[in-house]
Amino acid sequence: MQNLEVVERLFPLVVAGEKTSTIRFREQQIQVGPMVYWCEGDSEKTVTVWVKRCTDMPLYEAAAFLGKAEEWPDEVMLEGMREHYLDIQLSDIVQVVEHETPRESLLHLAEMDNTD
Repeated sequence: MQNLEVVERLFPLVVAGEKTSTIRFREQQIQVGPMVYWCEGDSEKTVTVWVKRCTDMPLYEAAAFLGKAEEWPDEVMLEGMREHYLDIQLSDIVQVVEHETPRESLLHLAEMDNTD
């Protein structure tokens, strides 16, 4: 199953269903379907979500695409992304991965189990 690491401070937001997207740069390409997030620094902490859409775009479009343009102006977006990707530029192509909450994902995961 596909998986991504998420920083420890954001992991609880994923678990609570408050964080339902991630922006990745030069990492594995994620596909629609089940995905496991594991917590950076504690790989015992995991949560499975259902990825519903993956979109490639320049970083400068990502905030507006996610409805966060006011929260994440270009300078804020770039500073936040450079915590993880030191050489990223606003013009670089990123993958925006959108997923359901862990609770919403249970239905899809149960359907998958029933088809096995």
